[in-house]
Amino acid sequence: MKGRTGSPIRVLILFSITMVSLHRPLDDRRGRGAVVYAAGAGQAVTPPLPAKQEVLALLEKANSWQLAHPEMKPDDRDWQRATWYTGVMAAWKATGNAAWLNQALAWGRLHAWQVGTEPDGANRLFCVETWAELYLARHDPAMIEPAIRWLATPDPLTPAGSSQWYLDHYGDNPGAVYVDSLYGAAALAMLAKATGDARYLDIMNAFFDDVTGQLLDKDDGLYYRDRRFIGQRTTNGKKILWSRGNGWAFAGIARVLEYLPPNHPSRESYLEVFRRQAAELVKRQGADGLWRVNLGDPGQFPNPETSGTGFFCFGLAWGINQGVLDRRAYLPAAEKAWAGLTASLSPEGAVQWGQQVDGQPHAVARDSTHEFVTGTFLLAGSEMYKLAR
Repeated sequence: MKGRTGSPIRVLILFSITMVSLHRPLDDRRGRGAVVYAAGAGQAVTPPLPAKQEVLALLEKANSWQLAHPEMKPDDRDWQRATWYTGVMAAWKATGNAAWLNQALAWGRLHAWQVGTEPDGANRLFCVETWAELYLARHDPAMIEPAIRWLATPDPLTPAGSSQWYLDHYGDNPGAVYVDSLYGAAALAMLAKATGDARYLDIMNAFFDDVTGQLLDKDDGLYYRDRRFIGQRTTNGKKILWSRGNGWAFAGIARVLEYLPPNHPSRESYLEVFRRQAAELVKRQGADGLWRVNLGDPGQFPNPETSGTGFFCFGLAWGINQGVLDRRAYLPAAEKAWAGLTASLSPEGAVQWGQQVDGQPHAVARDSTHEFVTGTFLLAGSEMYKLAR
């Protein structure tokens, strides 16, 4: 029932909205499509789905900014840039815009389709995801031959040389499994589809089962970054469940499922972890649509963070689009996440509030960004484009 302009009900509603606005932090500046707060309730109202052209314009803006402001050297193909290009490919597949395809092709040709150069075997596959998706579009064997050859060459960093070829060899945690590695798993599913060789799926499943068996917290349904954090607590007495670490897994599983055959016996185990993660993630989403760096203790570092959020938005929207997540249950979270991400875009197109290269929760500044942060934004936007009006 609508009240008249001067009614007590109307006055009370206007007063409540005013008080919410007055108490909103100055950092919570919001543009078009932002999260709207319910009067007097302290809860976010789901924003409407954006128009496709709005999403496309934001994707192009973010990508153009990143092209003009590269973080890595021109000849780089390691995980930071490779994550950006998984987003470039996702944008091309969603929109059909040839500019995205040409950008990815140019990057692949620059590197002659070689695997990454990092000391971690799984990370070397991040760029291979782009080469494999380009192969599936263009069917040029040169795009995947180096990866096939590398995987078959005995070496401590390859499955031909070690049963745990995916271990971490960075920093002070050598020889350990780490959750970030799961983002490389999709390359193996893509190669299985490209070649028809199911052995790539066997390698992938053994890899996934080992990392998940060691790092998934069965009580919370979320991953630890690595075993160092199991049993650790923050000063608030809560678990340390790194946001982007869980993003690597959540988005990585979605990308595996995209290429895993529908009737493959391992599919259900991936779906089980993916759905449990989704259910746990929406419980921890901030009112502004963004997640904090520690999913186990959002108050440890209360500023928002966009790289984990980009991965989560992508995974939720992908799950809805593929029919593996319930639309009614998860669409509000995806919409709020996208609204929060777009509000974090600078006027020039930088994706702000992105945690820098790290392996655990740390404080994030507004102007913090990176190529991989842009990549997660593009991934999220590619699936929101499919959902958009």
